[in-house]
Amino acid sequence: MIDRHESFSGYGPIRQGQEFDVKALETYMASNVKGFKGPIKVNQFKGGQSNPTYLITTDNKKYVLRRKPSGNLLKSAHAIDREYNIITALAKTDVPTAKTYALCTDESIIGTWFYIMEYMEGRIFWSYNKIPMKDRAEIYNSMNQAIANLHKVDYKALGLSNYGKSGNYFARQISRWSKQYEASKDRSYEITEKLIQWLKDNIPENDETTIVHGDFRLDNIVFHPKENRVIAILDWELSTLGHPLSDFSYTCMIWRFPNTFLDGLYGENLKKEGIPTEEEFIEMYCRRTGRSHIDNWNYYMAFNMFRLAAIVFGVKGRVRDGTASSDQAKATAEMAVPLSELGWRQVNR
Repeated sequence: MIDRHESFSGYGPIRQGQEFDVKALETYMASNVKGFKGPIKVNQFKGGQSNPTYLITTDNKKYVLRRKPSGNLLKSAHAIDREYNIITALAKTDVPTAKTYALCTDESIIGTWFYIMEYMEGRIFWSYNKIPMKDRAEIYNSMNQAIANLHKVDYKALGLSNYGKSGNYFARQISRWSKQYEASKDRSYEITEKLIQWLKDNIPENDETTIVHGDFRLDNIVFHPKENRVIAILDWELSTLGHPLSDFSYTCMIWRFPNTFLDGLYGENLKKEGIPTEEEFIEMYCRRTGRSHIDNWNYYMAFNMFRLAAIVFGVKGRVRDGTASSDQAKATAEMAVPLSELGWRQVNR
């Protein structure tokens, strides 16, 4: 998601309105988390407008807790049970994920569903300019390897045939996110609705199905403390079965964003910055996934910018309804229309 927060990095006291019964959680963990030994101390990671995320510390181990937010929620949003299930399944593959310990759907414990996973000690880079210059090429190469590995996973062999629907991905996604836009908007936005119609009318014919992450980007990845390799991919809320090129092109949007927008790379001197170009990053992925090239690239870009805009319209709706009142959420909400405009620019390319 556009809310750049879902990471094991930067934490403080639990924020007002997001507290819960710490003693009840400790009792639950004693019965459900193998090897657990209290007492616990709880802090909250910064951000977390999507699924509030907490650091659980004991004398000898750290855990991460992810929970649904309180209040009225959109039906398909905040699916922390899906996050838990996919992370648990991928532990059997070469896709780097955190170890899971427990999923709780009993709202009487802390007020909402939650799950517990290991705390991954490592580095998270909030933008490319936070990466040491000498490490950038290797960091982007490892990112590319991680998403290629994900798209090569045999989801049927993992028992994930029912994790989503197979085929017709773009039509279904356009329908889903159009409905979120309709449910969240405060008025009609012509540019968004033009983009929706164009996407419906120009769906590529090629159809593939893999596991897709849905929000694969630099700040949703934990890198080894000293080595330039991915040790965990975070924030699987939007994962499903879908088209791998939708997922990969989402990662590549950063090359189309200006540097004033989400720390984009467009217009930057990438050779000087030590970062691969968009074309080089695509070539790496094609080589690793056995593709000769990718057709309809601008369609995938336009689709993802619309999808991101629809997600942001959801944030905008939560701000309106009072379930997301932070300054960060309000700033995020203002990006819905600019994202639609960027999507329309891809159409004109």
